[in-house]
Amino acid sequence: MKSPQEQLNLLEQGVDTLVSREELLKKLESGRQLRVKLGCDPTAPDLHIGHSVVLRKLRQFQDLGHKAIFIVGDYTSRIGDPTGQNKTRPMLTPEDIDRNAQTYFEQAGIILDTAPDKLEIHRNSEWLDKMSFADVIRLASQMTVARMMERDTFEKRFAADIPIGIHEFLYPLVQGHDSVMVRSDVELGADQLFNNLVGREIQRAAGQEPQVVMILPILEGLDGVQKMSKSKGNYIGLTEPPVDMFGKAMSISDELMGRWYKLLFNDQPTGHPMEAKKALARRIVEQYHGMAAGAQALEDFEKRFSKKDYSDAGELSVTAEIWIVELVEKTGKFKSRGDIRRIIQQGGVTIDGEKITDDKARVTLRTGQILKAGKLVVVKLLVGN
Repeated sequence: MKSPQEQLNLLEQGVDTLVSREELLKKLESGRQLRVKLGCDPTAPDLHIGHSVVLRKLRQFQDLGHKAIFIVGDYTSRIGDPTGQNKTRPMLTPEDIDRNAQTYFEQAGIILDTAPDKLEIHRNSEWLDKMSFADVIRLASQMTVARMMERDTFEKRFAADIPIGIHEFLYPLVQGHDSVMVRSDVELGADQLFNNLVGREIQRAAGQEPQVVMILPILEGLDGVQKMSKSKGNYIGLTEPPVDMFGKAMSISDELMGRWYKLLFNDQPTGHPMEAKKALARRIVEQYHGMAAGAQALEDFEKRFSKKDYSDAGELSVTAEIWIVELVEKTGKFKSRGDIRRIIQQGGVTIDGEKITDDKARVTLRTGQILKAGKLVVVKLLVGN
């Protein structure tokens, strides 16, 4: 059994912001099981390894004897939260929300301890659906417009004359109300420091001890620029097949590799960059599919790429003459033609080893040629009429 100080030393590792260290130590010294909240809005059908950074911190709390309070924001998803892209997030249909919420429950269990004494799961519609309009007014009275405008996304959008909906001010309030309803001791987050701090104020107004706020760093996506997001197509899903996980991990830059090592494994790359990246990709696969799958994914990758053996490559039926963008699109592995054009222009598309860098080119093909697009897609072409 770790002492409160030992627990604190472990828990603050890898944390960007902690409000506050003294408060967390005091809560740990109480000797009671802390209630550690994490909320996720089901805006997409899958969790990805970017979510794993904060989920693993939540698991760390569980392993120390505390209880994870996992809230799927099915109600707050109806509001739409301001995003880092300076636009409002689109509202989802009830059907989308229910479907996504169910996958969140299932996929979070890949990382979290699901024992009843270690995990409590809620949809925030459980309490928010029951609020009257008078309840909403009372909640809104606990925050000023000036305080709301301290949120950087609001401030920037206001300065740029970009519309801000009144409903967006409600999002931090209802997220804070969630903390009241589950009596949160600690709230984990990645990019919602303002909302988490609002939760402390709402708890104080409700006569509760304010939660400690713990902010984890954001994992950049495959592009190395924007945070990992399914909507941006720069993610590795927790339930993706091993071959896709491995291939995507191999596509990241050497610079990004070091950050992934740190955030995903609290480690650093060693040796030749290519070998270090293979080791990283293998460890990611092993986390979600097991040791055997990791070894097999590495073997498949080396067989296909390092040894130039394409005997097990998938096949793609095409016409003899085709626009290069349309050809790559037929693989079904890319989100948009814009993404395909960028890969072509960057020299990431080859046919039998010959780079195609003109995204307007039409190519003449023959059966047996190998198309490679990025570091993930390798297919053997079958030419028909």
